[in-house]
Amino acid sequence: MVDYLAVAALAAVVTAAMAPLVGLLARRLGALEHPPETGHAPEPTQVPTMGGLAMAGGVVAALGLAAVLPGLRRLFTETSEPVALLVGVAIIVIIGVLDDLRPLPPSVKLAGQIVAALGVVLFGVQLVHFWVPGIEVVVLSSDLGLPLTVLALVVMINAVNLIDGLDGLAAGVAGIGAVAFLAFALRTQPGLDAAGAVPSSATLVVAIVAGVTLGFLLHNWHPARIYMGDTGSQLLGLLLGGAMIAFVGRTAAPTGEDFLGSIPLLAPVLVLAVPFLDTVFAVVRRIVARRPVTAGDRGHIHHLLLAFGHSHRRAVTVLYYWSAVVAFGSVGPAFLAWERLLPWLVVAGALGLVLTALGTRPSRAAGDPAAARDDGPWQDRAQAR
Repeated sequence: MVDYLAVAALAAVVTAAMAPLVGLLARRLGALEHPPETGHAPEPTQVPTMGGLAMAGGVVAALGLAAVLPGLRRLFTETSEPVALLVGVAIIVIIGVLDDLRPLPPSVKLAGQIVAALGVVLFGVQLVHFWVPGIEVVVLSSDLGLPLTVLALVVMINAVNLIDGLDGLAAGVAGIGAVAFLAFALRTQPGLDAAGAVPSSATLVVAIVAGVTLGFLLHNWHPARIYMGDTGSQLLGLLLGGAMIAFVGRTAAPTGEDFLGSIPLLAPVLVLAVPFLDTVFAVVRRIVARRPVTAGDRGHIHHLLLAFGHSHRRAVTVLYYWSAVVAFGSVGPAFLAWERLLPWLVVAGALGLVLTALGTRPSRAAGDPAAARDDGPWQDRAQAR
C-alpha cells in the first residue's frame, strides 16, 4: 500500500507544480475559455485550458516511479500493460490539445478516441474474459473482445468528458471514484508481497488518477485558474476505463465477500455512477427531442442544479456528495456486512436528498448560455458560445 501512496503523492505534486506552467503555455497559444457567469457580472478574464497536460506529466512521472519501486517493478517487466496505457495517453493527449486549441469536428474527435482506445488494446489491455454469476467465466474471442474493449473505453472517455461543465466537477468526481476503487482493489486483490502475484495495473492506475485529480483541484476549484479541457477530461476517462478493464480481466472468480467482486462488470458503472447517468440521460434526451446525439445542450445534471438555484460551488459539492455515496456504498460490502452498511446508506441517501433540495429556488433556466460551460462529449463547443 505504501508504494501506491507514494505513486499517488508524486502524481499530485507533479500535476500541481506543472499546472501554472501549462496555464502560461495555454495563454501564449490562445487556448482560453470564458468562465461561467458569476452573479450578474461576467468574469473579466479568460481562463487557460489544456490543464490535462499537467495531468499527463503527473501520470508519466508516477509511472516512472512505479517502474523502479520493488513492489511494482514486476508489472513493468512481466506485462505490457504500462506501455499500453502510455500509448493511449500519448494519443488522447494529442487529440485533446488539438481540440482545446481549435475545436475538432465531432467525427474527428470520435475517430481520435477510437485510435487511442485501439492503442491501449493492441499493446496489451483488452477484455478477454469476465465473470458472470450463474455462468462463471465467459471467454471472449479476439474478434469480440477487441471491439467491446474499444467501445468501453470510448464510452468512459465521453462519460468523463461530458460532466466537465463546472469548475472542479470532473476532477472531483473522477478522483472520488478512483479513491473508492483503490480502496476496493487493495481490499480484494492480492497484496504486493503475495507470492507469485504480479501487481495489478488497475490498482496502480486508480492510485495515479487519485493523485493527479487532487493535484489539479488545487488550481481548478471555483473560481478555477485553469481548466482541464478535453486534454484532461479525455485523459481521465481513458485511464479510468483502462483500469476498469484491467480489473475485470484479472477477476476470474468472485471473492464471495462483496457485491462488486461477484459482478465485476458493474464496477465502472457503480463507482462512476454520476457521469454514466448523465451520459445516458443526455443521449435519451437528445433522441427524444430528435436532435443529433453529438449536439451539445444544457440539460446536464450540473446545469439543472444551477437552474434550481444552487451556487456554483454548492452544485459541485452536491454532485461530489452523491458520487461519494454511490461509489463508497458500492465498495462498502468489501469492508462491512450488508446489515451494518445498509442503515448508513439509508441515512446518507436521506441527507443527500436534503442537501440537493436545500436552498433551491427558481433561477436561470437550464438553457441560459451563461449558466455554465458545456464541454459535451462530442459537441463542437463553438456552437455553445
